[in-house]
Amino acid sequence: MELSTRAIGEVVHPTAAFYQSLVGTRGILEPPNTVNHALGSSWETSLLNPKNRIDSLDLPQDPLWRVDGCAGLGTQYYVLPLFLQRIPPMRMDVFVSDFQPPLIREQLELDKAFHTKDSARLSRLAIARHIVRILQIWTTTDFPDRESFETFYTGVPFGSRLVLEDMSLDTRHVRVKVGLNHNLEHKLLPLSRLSYLWGSGFPFPPVIDFFELHVVRVLHDSVCLVQIDGQLYIFKALTSGAKYLYHELKTLCTIEPHANIITRPLHIVTKKCNFGTKRAVTGFTTFFHSKGTLRDVLPLLRAHDQLRRADQLKWSIQLTKALEHLKTCSKTYYPDLRLDNIVLSENSDIVMVDFEQRGVWCEFAAPEVNAIEYVHLIATDENVPESVSEKYRMMLRELVPAFETLEDERYTNPEYGFNLPWIALSSVEQEAAEVYMLGRVLWCIFEGVSGPQKAAVWQSYRWEPDLEFPEYKRTPPVMRTLIDKCTRGRRRTLSSVIIRQHSRLILTSKAANEQTAEEVKEAAKRFWFAEIEEAEKYLELRDSLRRKGEWNDNYYERPTLMQVLEELEAFQNEAS
Repeated sequence: MELSTRAIGEVVHPTAAFYQSLVGTRGILEPPNTVNHALGSSWETSLLNPKNRIDSLDLPQDPLWRVDGCAGLGTQYYVLPLFLQRIPPMRMDVFVSDFQPPLIREQLELDKAFHTKDSARLSRLAIARHIVRILQIWTTTDFPDRESFETFYTGVPFGSRLVLEDMSLDTRHVRVKVGLNHNLEHKLLPLSRLSYLWGSGFPFPPVIDFFELHVVRVLHDSVCLVQIDGQLYIFKALTSGAKYLYHELKTLCTIEPHANIITRPLHIVTKKCNFGTKRAVTGFTTFFHSKGTLRDVLPLLRAHDQLRRADQLKWSIQLTKALEHLKTCSKTYYPDLRLDNIVLSENSDIVMVDFEQRGVWCEFAAPEVNAIEYVHLIATDENVPESVSEKYRMMLRELVPAFETLEDERYTNPEYGFNLPWIALSSVEQEAAEVYMLGRVLWCIFEGVSGPQKAAVWQSYRWEPDLEFPEYKRTPPVMRTLIDKCTRGRRRTLSSVIIRQHSRLILTSKAANEQTAEEVKEAAKRFWFAEIEEAEKYLELRDSLRRKGEWNDNYYERPTLMQVLEELEAFQNEAS
C-alpha cells in the first residue's frame, strides 16, 4: 500500500477501525522497482514513453531557491529565496497536494517525501528538484527584478503559502498560487494582550523586530537558524496552532532554570500585521546548539565505535534529573520526550527542548496516555461516522470536561496547556507516563539507535535502527532490567502487524508481492479494533476504581523518577 495522507486514517491511526473499505481497491501490490508500477501496461501510460517522464531534474546553473526540508507528510516544503541579501523568516513554504495521479506520484517520488524530512536526503528526491525548477520559472516570469520580488516577499502576511496547482511533469505548466495567511495574523496576539493574560509583572525577554532576523536555514516546520547582528540563534515560530507557541513561551519564561533544560527565550520577535496597527508576537529566539540532536548523534557515534558507556550514563542521569526538576520545582509535565527533542551542548551535555506540550506520536507514549489519545482521535476525526465519534466525545467529556474549549484555535491561557490525555491524568499518573517514555529513550541511548522503531511510518532517519524496542543487543543487563521496569504495561505496536518497507506499507505476515492494499487496511482495522477495546476496558476500570477511591495512580507499578535516578547513579558508580 502506498504511503499517502490517506494511509494515516486508513491504517496508521486508530481511526482505521472505523473506516469503510473502498470498493475496487483490491489488487496485487507489485514491488516498488517494477517499471510500470500501478500504471498499466499500455504505451500511453508506460514510463518508457518519453512524454511520461520528467525532461530534466538538473538544478539551474544559478538556482534562485533552495529546499531545506519537508513536513506535512510530504505536502509541505520549506523553501528559501537565495537571491535576497537578507532573508526574513517569512515561512512562505511550498504546498503540494497529496492527491496526484499515479504517474506523477511515481515520477516525483512523493511516497519517499512522505517520510523524508531532512535536507540532505530530501534534496536528492525528484520533488525537491522539481520545486526549485518551478520556482525559478515563476520568479523570473512574474517579477521584473529582485526589488519587486523583495517588496512582494516582505509584504505578505507571515506564514503565507506558495501552492502548486495543476501539478505536471512539465514545470512550465505548473501554476504557483499565493495563499495569503490573513487567518494566522488574526490569531497572533500583541504583547499587550499576553501581558494582560499573564500579568503585568510577567518576565518578558527583550523585544526585537521581525526584520532584524536573517534566515540561514530552515531546520524544522517551526524552527529556523537565523542571524542577528552576526550571531546565530534559533528562531521558534508556528505557522499554524499559534496557541502552542504562546503556551511554550509562557512555560519557558516561568519554569525554574536547570542546566539540562533550554534557557528562557533570549528575544521576543514581533511583526507589524498587514491590517490595522497590531504588532503581533510571531515567535522567540533561543540558543543554537550546533552539535545536533541525540537522534542523529547516537547512531553516528556507534557507527564509529565512539559511543562511550560514560557518556551514555551521563546523558541518562542528566535527562532524569531534568525531568525530576520539572516535576518538583516547576510543577509541570513533559509529554514530548523523544530523541528529536534532546540536543547536545558544546560540552556534550544534554539540553531538553520543545515545551509546546503537544505530546509524542500516536503509539510512542505510555499505554495509559495512548488509551485517552485513541479516544481523542476518534472523537474528533471528521471521517469517522457521527454515531461513533459522538460515543467517544462523551467519553472525552468525562475525562476532560472542557475539551471543546481547549480544542479551539484561539489562545486562552489554560494553566496546563492543551494536551488532553495528559490533562486527564493526575500528577502521579503523569510521572509514571514520563518514566515510560524515559525507559524508551534509555533503550535508544544504550542501544545507540535513532529511535525505538526500525522503520517508523512517520519519518525515516539517515541512520535507521537495526532493531526494534524492546529487543536488546548492546544494553548492559542491569540497564535492561531498569528499562523493563520503566516500560511496564507496554503493548504491541502496529509494527508487529504492518511495517514501512522503503516507501510502502506492507504486512509482516506475507511477501510484499503477494498482498493487497485492502488486506493491509483490513489488518490495520483488526489491530486497532482490539487496541481500542483494551483502551476502553482500561479507562472503564480506572473510572470505576477512582469513584470508589481504590485506584492506584501508578497502575503498572513503574519506578518513580527518583528511583530511576538512584539506579542509574548506582550503576555509574559501579562502572567507574
